[in-house]
Amino acid sequence: MASRPTVRLQQQARDEEVVGGGKQQKNGAGDGKNRKALGDIGNLDHVKPNRPVTRSFCAQLLANAQAAAAAENKKKLAIPNVADPKPNVADGVVAKRVAPKPAEKKVTAKPKAQEVIEINPAEEAQKNKSVNKKKEGGENKKKSRTLTSVLTARSKAACGLTNKPKEKIIDIDAGDSGNELAAVEYIEDIYKFYKLAENENRPHQYMDSQPDINEKMRAILVDWLINVHTKFDLSLETLYLTINIIDRFLALKTVPRKELQLVGISAMLMASKYEEIWPPEVDEFVCLSDRAFIHEEVLAMEKIILGKLEWTLTVPTPYVFLVRFIKASVPDQELENMAHFLSELGMMHYGTLMYCPSMIAASAVFAARCTLNKTPIWNETLKLHTGYSKEQLMDCAKLLVSFHSSIRGEKLKVLYRKYSDPERGAVAVLSPAKNLMSEGGGIDLSVVENNI
Repeated sequence: MASRPTVRLQQQARDEEVVGGGKQQKNGAGDGKNRKALGDIGNLDHVKPNRPVTRSFCAQLLANAQAAAAAENKKKLAIPNVADPKPNVADGVVAKRVAPKPAEKKVTAKPKAQEVIEINPAEEAQKNKSVNKKKEGGENKKKSRTLTSVLTARSKAACGLTNKPKEKIIDIDAGDSGNELAAVEYIEDIYKFYKLAENENRPHQYMDSQPDINEKMRAILVDWLINVHTKFDLSLETLYLTINIIDRFLALKTVPRKELQLVGISAMLMASKYEEIWPPEVDEFVCLSDRAFIHEEVLAMEKIILGKLEWTLTVPTPYVFLVRFIKASVPDQELENMAHFLSELGMMHYGTLMYCPSMIAASAVFAARCTLNKTPIWNETLKLHTGYSKEQLMDCAKLLVSFHSSIRGEKLKVLYRKYSDPERGAVAVLSPAKNLMSEGGGIDLSVVENNI
């Protein structure tokens, strides 16, 4: 057990000063005569008793030292292992040796365990060999060509059917983006509607139901109306609508021969009122007919026609398609004149009624390109906007070319004279596209392409 703490000798001197300065014996015994009475306790408040150090006080000092050491450890995060200093005997205190506090460990976050993939070199090499074999086998398959594939490729090359680069489709409306009248935003929807509506009011073949008129009489009437149209300087929309009204009316009602010209005059009057800003007057049509009819008869026939047609005059004629298809052909003036010539030539003949308006217009453009030796004859842009391939247009184009080849020998010369004018390029005097017609009555595309 630790030795008890010692007390200094000065304590006895201080006790003697407090009592009155008398000396006492070492053992504390003395006479009562030498003692003085204690003063008032209140007078001794300033005197602090000096008690010996006890066990509890030493324990308190030890606790304070440990608390100070813990605070210092928190600041330094580590405490060096240093021996305690020697006890200070002069102070009368013998301190116990304090064991150093173990250093606090830093808490660090452990990284997440990651899956480790072990690669076996032998397996990896075997895998690479198998992949290389597959690649070599695929390359050998690609390189090896069978006899059938070689013969097929040679046959296609001999027939001119080798793969060609895909043609670019031209944006034909790009130049009209700033023209509000061109209606570029709606033009595609408009022509989709025309395509759907062209068969609703399309006239069917009616000559079998007309006992008093024939195809030649109709051609004479149309030839005369083209002359009237030219003299009045009317728009092409008026001419096409006039022929449409005549055919639709004749398909619904039987007409005697003597009234056929009256039907034509009334139809052109209605078309002029519908299309023109300043349409001709009724009396002007009467004068052009050499007064074969009077004013009242023209108006009466107009009323009958409108009743039969149920006042339906908004119909897609070949003209509305022709304008669009010519634009898709990116034409020059000569091509445009030739297309209009062939279209009007087909409109004058009854045989073209078997075809829809869009096909007549597309065939006129196709036949015009063949006549003028344009290359290519048909491209992806035309196919997109017309909706027809060149194979689909062959029959109708053949019919138009046959009309062109026989126009010189016919008596009906109005259309021929109209397009023989140098202002219209004199396209009527050009040689027809005879290369379209083969000896068997069909059309040989390879001959046409080779000649061009």
